[in-house]
Parts: sequence; structure tokens; C-alpha cells
Amino acid sequence: MILSKDRDPRFITIRRGGTLADSDHRLLALWAAACAEHVLHLFESVQPSDPRPRQAIAQTRAWARGEIMMSQARAAGGHAMAAARDLSGAARHAAYAAGQSAVVAHVAAHELGAAAYAIKAARAAVPKGEGELAGRLECRWQREQLPEAIRDLVLDDQRLRNDICWSVFDC
Repeated sequence: MILSKDRDPRFITIRRGGTLADSDHRLLALWAAACAEHVLHLFESVQPSDPRPRQAIAQTRAWARGEIMMSQARAAGGHAMAAARDLSGAARHAAYAAGQSAVVAHVAAHELGAAAYAIKAARAAVPKGEGELAGRLECRWQREQLPEAIRDLVLDDQRLRNDICWSVFDC
């Protein structure tokens, strides 16, 4: 579970009654795609012939550029998450990160899903006892990638939803 029961109006676009500008929605998607792509190799090293997570990240970026419809990005996200189902560990989390990045086009608040799954992938990819450090380093890397326009929004969202995101944002 990565979404709160009550939707935060800061993650609902203005045209839908919230306060999120379309430009910031696109930035959230691009940041989520960067988070997912950073750990994508963990999936591709296990499933090199499965293009679905990489395609989801590409569709995220295509949506942010206005090249495809939201429904196309959302569908690509579902396909990436389907690629995760039979896997475990880092590969599974990396595929979920890619899927979550693509569904940001549909629900902006999925941006934390992409980031949280990427951190879980980084944690799972290292030997036992090194996961916490790997997760903190991934979290810090992600924060360095945040565009200034959405930085405060995402950091506050991490603070508010950290508990339902497996407490991965304690970095």
C-alpha cells in the first residue's frame, strides 16, 4: 500500500479540482522514471529479454513530453508490474518501480511508489546486513535528482507517507 485513503489535493491536477499544475505533474513523472531507471539493471540482469519495465519508463517520458495519452502510459505500467509477479527480491522491486513510474500519468501520487520500490530494490540487491545503507544511499541519490519546482512537495509527501511506504524515506 503506497497511497493514502484520502487523496492529497496537491497531487490532483488543477483541472480535476486539486492544486497540481500540469508542468509539475510531468516533473513528478520524470523524477519517478529516473528513480526506476536507476535500478532497472537489477531487473534486466535477471530477465534480459523482457522489455516491459524499460518500455514503461520510456512511456512515462513519452507521456511527460505529450506524445502519448495517459491511458497508454498507465497500460505500460500494468505490463511492467506484471513482469514482476513471478520474481522476487531486487528484480521484482525494480520492475514494480518501473510500473509505478508509468502510472504517475494517471495518479500523480504514485511518484512515491516508484521511489520506494527503487529503494527496496537497492536494499535487496546487496548482501545481508548492507541493505539499510544501500537504501539510504539510493534515497539520497533520488533526492539529488529532484527538480527544485517539486522538491518541497515530494519531500513533504515522503514525510507524510513514509510509514505506508515501508519507512524507506528515512535517509
